[in-house]
Amino acid sequence: MTGSTDTGFFTARSLVTAALCTGAALALAGCGGGKKQVGAVMAPSQVTTIGVNSYLWRASLDSLSFMPLLQSDSAGGVIVTDWYTNPRNPGERVKVSVIILDRDLRADALKVTAVREVAQGGGWVPAPVQAATVQKLEDIILTRARDLRRNSIGG
Repeated sequence: MTGSTDTGFFTARSLVTAALCTGAALALAGCGGGKKQVGAVMAPSQVTTIGVNSYLWRASLDSLSFMPLLQSDSAGGVIVTDWYTNPRNPGERVKVSVIILDRDLRADALKVTAVREVAQGGGWVPAPVQAATVQKLEDIILTRARDLRRNSIGG
């Protein structure tokens, strides 16, 4: 007998074909699944369990913790300190206001203002605040907010 007339269900050719198709299907199934982000896992920049971005809010409170608070409104994103006098310079006092303008963690979502007064003639008179002072405070708050975001995912 020189050939086989076996046309059964489990021939060698059909088993090889089924194995190749199964392997190809499994390989393609691993490629699917929609769009996945590649890269570092980041915490969301928009965290709003309060009325404003919680990273900016927490960073603002942390950065101003050495000053007495006069008002804080998490729904409106406003923090106002009371007058602070540096013990090394008792003839000068500063009051700071922070307003968080957006729910996203962005540099333009933060506005810091400062008022400075100096002692003169038994009272307090307004004095200019250096622009670098306000800019430095904004940088400190933004850096702290970024650190809080980074640390929120355990990194």
